Amino acid sequence: MFGQFLHIVVSCLKLDRGIFKDPKYFGEAAVYFAGLIMMLDGVAGAVAANSFVKTSIGVSGITALVTWLVWAIFIYVIGVKLFPDGNSKVPFKKILIGVGYAHAPGLIRFFAVTPELVVPIIFLTQFWIFAALIISTRHILNLKSNLKAFGIIFLSFLIIAFLSISFVMSRMSTLPISNIS
Repeated sequence: MFGQFLHIVVSCLKLDRGIFKDPKYFGEAAVYFAGLIMMLDGVAGAVAANSFVKTSIGVSGITALVTWLVWAIFIYVIGVKLFPDGNSKVPFKKILIGVGYAHAPGLIRFFAVTPELVVPIIFLTQFWIFAALIISTRHILNLKSNLKAFGIIFLSFLIIAFLSISFVMSRMSTLPISNIS
C-alpha cells in the first residue's frame, strides 16, 4: 500500500498523465491517498512559511483539506456543469482525487529549510501544481485541449483568489493594527 502511494507521488512529480487515466489509481484507497497528499502539502507549506512567519502546522493541514475541497468543487462546477466537453460526465470523487494527486509537487516544500530557498521553492512548486492540475483536469474530464483545461484551472484560481482576498479584507477591521491612528 505504501509502495502504491509512493508510486502515485513520484508519477505526479513527473507529471505523468497516465496516473490520471488508469482506473486502478482511483480505487477505494485513492481518496485517502489524495487526502494524505493534501495534508502533507499543507504541513510542508507551514514548514516553508515558518522561516518568515510563525504558522500552525495543524491549521495548515486543515486549511489544505478545505482548499482541496474548494478546488475540486470549482473544477467540477466549471468543467462538468458550466462548460462540459462531450464526455465530461465524471463523478465528483474522481475530480477530488485528481486535485489531491496534483498537489504532490507541494511536498517538495519540505526542502525549503533556509530563508533563501523558501521563495524559489514555493514559486516552483506552485507552478508545478498548476501544471499537474491542468494535466489532471484534461484527462479526468476527457477534454480535447490543454487550453480548455488551462481555462478551467485559471478561472477556478481567479474565483478562489477573489474569495480569499475578500475574506481577508473583510477581516482587516478586526485586526489590532487597524486601531492605530
